[in-house]
Amino acid sequence: MAISVAVYFAFFGAFLYLVGFVGEFAFMPTHLDKGGAAPPLQSVIIDIALIALFGLQHSVMARPGFKARITKIIPAAMERSVYCLATVAALVILFAGWHPIEGTLWRIEGELGQAIMNGLFWAGFGIVFISTWLINHFELFGLQQAWLNLRGSQPSAPVMRTPMFYKLVRHPIYAGFFLAFWATATMTYGHLLFAVGMTIYIMIGIAHEERDLMNLFGDQYAEYRKSVGAFIPGIGKKA
Repeated sequence: MAISVAVYFAFFGAFLYLVGFVGEFAFMPTHLDKGGAAPPLQSVIIDIALIALFGLQHSVMARPGFKARITKIIPAAMERSVYCLATVAALVILFAGWHPIEGTLWRIEGELGQAIMNGLFWAGFGIVFISTWLINHFELFGLQQAWLNLRGSQPSAPVMRTPMFYKLVRHPIYAGFFLAFWATATMTYGHLLFAVGMTIYIMIGIAHEERDLMNLFGDQYAEYRKSVGAFIPGIGKKA
């Protein structure tokens, strides 16, 4: 239980850093336009490797097959906390190793345009945070599993629910990240590489996650996919 609580706060700290990292807040030690220095091609290679590392960790460790193997080594109640801790490690490596890339694709000068982009940025991260509570925030970050284990209780069988944002898109957490990553008044080449790389990861992550959800909920999830878009409302319905 103590380990799960510690990991939860570490993850929350990493999430807050991610907000500042993507938002390019001036006071941050590193962000998308502030970090290591290297020639452009080398910076691109390093940044792609960092994004790939995060994507591999986040996707591979979430698969049922990996969970089945790792729970032969650690208690099942700790599996989600270990996953979250590995995510924190991958993010810290990304934050520390990121290399900005010079050049700007677009820059919005008007105050109204900047305000709109800032609003979308905060809305994106807000959607992410709210969506974690719409499903099961404490289960998502491993606290519920540890608490039930401490009490000697067993978790309930999973139930498919589609509250609030889930009535609009199947993956509102991914939708929120997509919005936050792309909503910027100044799109530098480094920010563009990050946004494109993470969008590719989102698409791959959705494909794997949907397969797992189909195996878990069957026809119920199949019907849901027919009526709701993937992470953009109305887009990505599966007939």
